[in-house]
Amino acid sequence: MRSAAFVMAALAAPLSAQQHSHQSAHPTPDPAPVDHCAMGHLPPEKCPPKAESEGQAAPDHSAMDHAAKDHSQMGHEAPANSSQDPMDHSAHGAADDKSAPGAAPESALPPRALEGPRHAADLVWGEDAMAPARRQLAEENGGMQTGMVLVERLEARLGTESGSEDGYLWDAQAWYGGDLDRLVIKTEGEGEFGGSVEDAEVQALYSRAIGPFFDLQAGVRLDVEPESRTHAVIGMQGLAPYMFHVDGALFLSDRGDLTARIEGEYDQKITQRLILQPRIEAEFSAQDIAEREIGAGITKIEPGIRLRYEIVREFAPYVGLEYEAKLGQTADIAKAAGKDPDGLKVLFGLRAWF
Repeated sequence: MRSAAFVMAALAAPLSAQQHSHQSAHPTPDPAPVDHCAMGHLPPEKCPPKAESEGQAAPDHSAMDHAAKDHSQMGHEAPANSSQDPMDHSAHGAADDKSAPGAAPESALPPRALEGPRHAADLVWGEDAMAPARRQLAEENGGMQTGMVLVERLEARLGTESGSEDGYLWDAQAWYGGDLDRLVIKTEGEGEFGGSVEDAEVQALYSRAIGPFFDLQAGVRLDVEPESRTHAVIGMQGLAPYMFHVDGALFLSDRGDLTARIEGEYDQKITQRLILQPRIEAEFSAQDIAEREIGAGITKIEPGIRLRYEIVREFAPYVGLEYEAKLGQTADIAKAAGKDPDGLKVLFGLRAWF
């Protein structure tokens, strides 16, 4: 092993000497100095002026006679009709249209954009095939006709005072139509158990949506009991701010009697199925109506509260309390007839819809 290493070293020595002798015959030139100022490695204050760094003398601006120069010929003077800015910036707004000279503006529509059928699909499938599809699409997205029947109150009313009358009440409505136009049927009334119906009415109304949450309603009302009477109706129904359901209307009878009614209620969820509903109803009259035992002013007010449990969404029994009071001249008429003008009722009822 030692002899082999000695032989290799002896052979490598002449080769190394030959390589170094060849390099010494052609010396490598020194690299050019790096201009760190041109490369931005140094701050400006540590770099010489540009003219000096390029081997040129910096121009001596102090020796130049600027006053002798005619700057008006160089375009440095402000125009005669300009008192402030010598530069004309008014031409900058003309750069909005980037089209070539003589071409139509960018906002112009090409003639071919107005050619062909109104719907591009007609070119593929034909107008006869696409027209029924478009009608179906419009019906399913806003033009669909639907309906609903809502029994708001169907209840027994039990008096809490001795001698008070026990009775029943119904309040229901149904509608059919679209999102904007509907036919609405309303009915309500009350009576005594074992006796006759005291009040009963039916309304047929045209309902028109006047906003996202309110409908304007107009139509007729027919009183069945205690006597037949017809009214013209105009009112509003919808959802007021803070989720109050509101229903109000004016009634003008065929005998010239002007009355009004307003109802408001609010559904407060205790759980997903248990709902507490405060409710209030008030009635008004513009004049005395002797045959109805009604005096001018606020004739009646009925505040109450109901607690219902939705066994399913469409079927919800409830219990509640309601205070009914006749007011003003209507209360005086009731007292004169020997009737109690107010009283508290215990309610057992059902709310349903389908």
